[in-house]
Amino acid sequence: MNIIRFGVSIEERLLKKFDSVIAGKGYVNRSEAVRDLIRDLLETDDLADAEAEVIGTLTFIYSHEVREISDKLNDIQHHHYTVIISSTHIHMDEHNCMEVLILRGKAGVIQTIADNLLSLKNIKHGKLTTTAASS
Repeated sequence: MNIIRFGVSIEERLLKKFDSVIAGKGYVNRSEAVRDLIRDLLETDDLADAEAEVIGTLTFIYSHEVREISDKLNDIQHHHYTVIISSTHIHMDEHNCMEVLILRGKAGVIQTIADNLLSLKNIKHGKLTTTAASS
């Protein structure tokens, strides 16, 4: 691998804040932090393509006391069984549950599944996180 050095002009105040943040995260130097920022930006750009192959997790919290919600969740998950490769159900307390789905497929399909699940009435909170299926 060929390493290329390049310079960056930055305001002193911004650089001090950046140094503070990366030190708090455990980076030993600015170069590795900048490389991670670039990788993240490129990954985000790749994932904007609806046809990109991605793998991701969808985490959401809901009240199990709402009767219809479990049936709706099961129906959506069974309909997309080829994309949802695993699921975990956690009882958080006597009222609330958390589900974590692992999905693999086209970014657009995964986003649609996440939108359909997270928009269900009585889903309290949820988040989809994706990354490229291959590096």
